[in-house]
Amino acid sequence: MKTSLLYGFISALGGAFLTLILFFLGFHSDPAKLGTAGWVGGLIGTAVAVVCVVLGVKARKAEAPPDQPFGYGKAFGAGMMVSVVSSVLGALFAFLYWAVINPGISDIVVQSQVAKFEANGLTGDKLDNAEAMVRKMASPLPQAITALIFGLLFGLVISLIVAAILKKPEPESPPTL
Repeated sequence: MKTSLLYGFISALGGAFLTLILFFLGFHSDPAKLGTAGWVGGLIGTAVAVVCVVLGVKARKAEAPPDQPFGYGKAFGAGMMVSVVSSVLGALFAFLYWAVINPGISDIVVQSQVAKFEANGLTGDKLDNAEAMVRKMASPLPQAITALIFGLLFGLVISLIVAAILKKPEPESPPTL
């Protein structure tokens, strides 16, 4: 459990640092830069998550006794535990970021989305309704819930792949006569 907590914490911390770096570089203060921040954050955040799950599964594999199997199920479970810890801590940080650190990001997100809607030809009541929906979703609690759900789903996919690669086959037993 300590291993999962450690690598999950490192993954969440990496994501938080990445978010703060993008914030301090001004990518979260301008609707025009928000798309770039999402792309850069997504790419680097994915790399951090994959590395932490891989390292966490490898560490759990190293902790397993050599005579015991560390099959697909155990490898998957180790990866998911890292992902659960990372997702919960990441959701807590998302709430803190949207509510305390950068509460103005909601307006930036709304401006960015409204500009996209207008570019796609949305006008009148449809634009007003879409903007109202974006305003509801661009607030701390929905963002934290979204971060948790997508973190878990993404962690599931990563864990499935990593487990298939890092599983240790069961030791061969001599045939019985």
